[in-house]
Amino acid sequence: MSIEIKVPPVGESITEVVLSRWVKNDGDAVEMDEVIAELESDKATFELTAEQAGTLKTVAAEGDTLAIGAVVCKIEDGGAAPKATAAPVAEQAPAVAEKAATPVVEKTGDSYATGTPSPAAGKILAEKGVDAAAVKGTGVDGRITKDDALKAEKAASAAAPAKVSAPVPAPVAGSRVERRQKLSPLRKTVAKRLVAVKNETAMLTTFNEVNMKPIMDLRGKYKDQFKEKYGVGLGFMSFFTKAVCEAAKDFPAVNARLEGDEIIYNDFVDVSIAVSAPKGLVVPIIRNAESMTLAQIEKTVIELATKARDSKLTIDEMTGGTFTITNGGVFGSMMSTPIINSPQSAILGMHNIIERPIAEKGEVVIRPMMYLALSYDHRIIDGRESVGFLVRVKQLLEDPARLLLGI
Repeated sequence: MSIEIKVPPVGESITEVVLSRWVKNDGDAVEMDEVIAELESDKATFELTAEQAGTLKTVAAEGDTLAIGAVVCKIEDGGAAPKATAAPVAEQAPAVAEKAATPVVEKTGDSYATGTPSPAAGKILAEKGVDAAAVKGTGVDGRITKDDALKAEKAASAAAPAKVSAPVPAPVAGSRVERRQKLSPLRKTVAKRLVAVKNETAMLTTFNEVNMKPIMDLRGKYKDQFKEKYGVGLGFMSFFTKAVCEAAKDFPAVNARLEGDEIIYNDFVDVSIAVSAPKGLVVPIIRNAESMTLAQIEKTVIELATKARDSKLTIDEMTGGTFTITNGGVFGSMMSTPIINSPQSAILGMHNIIERPIAEKGEVVIRPMMYLALSYDHRIIDGRESVGFLVRVKQLLEDPARLLLGI
């Protein structure tokens, strides 16, 4: 008796998945609840397990797109099917012996030089496009001489109609290999959403810069004690997340979204963190970030980033979000215009920290500076609100005590 293993429902909005990898091969023996394959949707990767012990019989192939409920494989009762073995050497021996016994007929007759042009003759024939096989050699043992090539060239020119030879393109040095690869469901979904945001929103970007010295001094002073107490490092993301949550209290439209002819305001801040995963960009969410401490935020960021790298994020961990933070600075980006993560209305872009000369109290000093970019939907957020929000974030970061005092 065999059973069919089908694609299970993996989310309300997901109608198809891709069979990304077979963990077990056709004919393998599998145990109950053993992972046999990996399925990939436009949001996450899922494991397919065996529903009974037996022998695996694959139906779908890696890379196939399967609808929810489609048959992926079958599991038959019994152990693994025996694998094919090589034919005995003894059975192959007669064929080998027969092949070895076949007589080799040696070519006799003309010398190897017959019809072979000399180096000079070969160059002439090649330049004029004359086939050496059509030239009779008068040299030793029938070798084609330079004189033979010149005469043949004249004869060919006289017999053939005049024509202009097309220029031969010079060969390009280096490799010219191309390869094709299908877009993954995740990449296709990201592409569609980004194009939709560009076409359906009135997106603008405003910029500012922040002096990171106060935060860097604070981290340098307390990082060892912080890690000893909480078990995690004190990074920049927790400061930016807290600053966004505080600024959203004064500018709630930045934390809102548009649905039809209504604006939905949120009294909480679910911060989406853009993470570069092996299969593409994902945005797991820190829920109720406004009520979390710096240590709680750092722990959550590490947990979500680890799951993203291991393709273990669930749909719930990536669904929702009211505001997004993306950090292109980790890749060396100096400035960018991030695209809104729909249906959110704004996204904050962090960039790399560069020591630059700035003016402080009438003097030129060197400070670690970072450019900030806030892309926003102008249908919901006015210029005053977008600029005010970014200035508020800047103030909180340049005076971290405000994050603790809420002022």
